[in-house]
Amino acid sequence: MSVAARAETTPADKVWRESPHGFRRWEKSTALGSGSEVWEWASTEVMRWGVKTRSGFCVTPATRVAAGSRPVIVAHPFGLSVREPVEVVEVVDLPDRVGFAYRTLFGHPISGEEAFIVHRDREVVQLTIRSLTRPGHELRWKVLYPILLVAQKVARYRYMRALRLRAAR
Repeated sequence: MSVAARAETTPADKVWRESPHGFRRWEKSTALGSGSEVWEWASTEVMRWGVKTRSGFCVTPATRVAAGSRPVIVAHPFGLSVREPVEVVEVVDLPDRVGFAYRTLFGHPISGEEAFIVHRDREVVQLTIRSLTRPGHELRWKVLYPILLVAQKVARYRYMRALRLRAAR
């Protein structure tokens, strides 16, 4: 496991126990399928930003996730282009658990952290997403926060489908 700073969403932990005060906490898992082929594909894809890119986001550079990296993520909600500055704070690469967490940086519409984790229990492969959110630091994002929560709900739905659709083939 590589760590730049301990992630609040604890992607290395099977159970997410604590979260900081003042954030909305969210966690959900979905089964992607079973078997080593699904595991290999999903674990590789999550480490190449596949959950984000398969959900309509652009990530530059589209290289393997690395602790401390600051990729440029662009979201396209409601036909707009919104730059989302982030920093990867924790990377997990274990035999049965692979994933990462990133924290948002100043200028991101939402303040918080998000983790994408692919894990398996015997043959069953799952994707777990964890997030902590509150309004971004800038006044415009605080005003738009209720709308951003709707956009976040749509993005989460897409995240949960992103790897499941390919894994089912």
